[in-house]
Amino acid sequence: MSKELIELKNISKSYDGQLVLDDLNLVIHENEFLTLLGPSGCGKTTTLRIIGGFETPDQGQVIFDGQDITSLAPNKRQLNTVFQKYALFTHMDIAENIAFGLRIKNKTDQYIRDKISYALKLVNLEGFEHRMPDSLSGGQQQRIAIARAIVNEPKVLLLDEPLGALDLKLRQDMQYELIRLKKELGITFIYVTHDQEEALTMSDHIVVMNQGYIQQEGTPEDIYNEPENAFVADFIGDSNIITAVMVRDELVRILDVEFPCVDKGFGNEKPVDVVIRPEDVELVKRGEGRIPGVVTHIIFKGVHYEMEVQAGGFEWLVHSTREFPVGTEVDIRVDPFNIQVMNKPASEDEQAIGVEE
Repeated sequence: MSKELIELKNISKSYDGQLVLDDLNLVIHENEFLTLLGPSGCGKTTTLRIIGGFETPDQGQVIFDGQDITSLAPNKRQLNTVFQKYALFTHMDIAENIAFGLRIKNKTDQYIRDKISYALKLVNLEGFEHRMPDSLSGGQQQRIAIARAIVNEPKVLLLDEPLGALDLKLRQDMQYELIRLKKELGITFIYVTHDQEEALTMSDHIVVMNQGYIQQEGTPEDIYNEPENAFVADFIGDSNIITAVMVRDELVRILDVEFPCVDKGFGNEKPVDVVIRPEDVELVKRGEGRIPGVVTHIIFKGVHYEMEVQAGGFEWLVHSTREFPVGTEVDIRVDPFNIQVMNKPASEDEQAIGVEE
């Protein structure tokens, strides 16, 4: 694991009496692509702005490379921010936009020319020096905004939903561009998005937030395959989240039917939630599975069929490469490894925080 670069300690922030961040603690490592992921109003952008120095926390500390920078102005921090709206200067050509921060630092003309050339090559926009921002596409403007940030050689690049204004194809292209840039530059990326697919595609480390709290953090694989609570399971991809009872270690009762599983330590006859991903639900012939059902809806999605199956009084979402027409009687079968058991929250507050019993 690379060394710790940024630590947020006990960060709290309110606006007009509304608590946005509540005692948030987070460690970010050097050369990491970390994504703050969550719905609107969860506190992710506020967290980013506190790291960038655009907001001051009501309490807590921002530690950067061992130094307390909580009260340090944004331009004194070794980081740059790329915003969703690009914020390019429309009266300047591309070269002057990129050079802006370097001129403030009184760099030499030759140094600035070299940096502009380097940055444009890095974002695949060589020869664009004398173009004006309004002559560029959204994706090109976004790349210029990134070029302007990286010529300042920040240790950290902050990206606040930078691809939100782009169309789907361009957004996907830019995701790969950002991954490439991160590898080539060897700097830390902190990225804010509400797009789960974007987070899973690009990140080394994902922090899922809701209502000012961190719900879960880990690798994309951990977050997707091992959600710690129903909020994370529901927010990251499609899920079947079902109220169940943990009979004993490695046995869970789902919709009054007992299923072997691999989870332990929940106790006996304890209420739990289970998560089963749609691609992990197997549809088999009647009599070959555990819960009988009937297909009620089907859509062809290209790589798979998306089906709804009414079984055990629950509407299951199923992804399969096999087609089962509406009205087909089936059984549901699930591999023990594909049943994720989670503690039920004891209260609504606990549900928001994601605290386990």
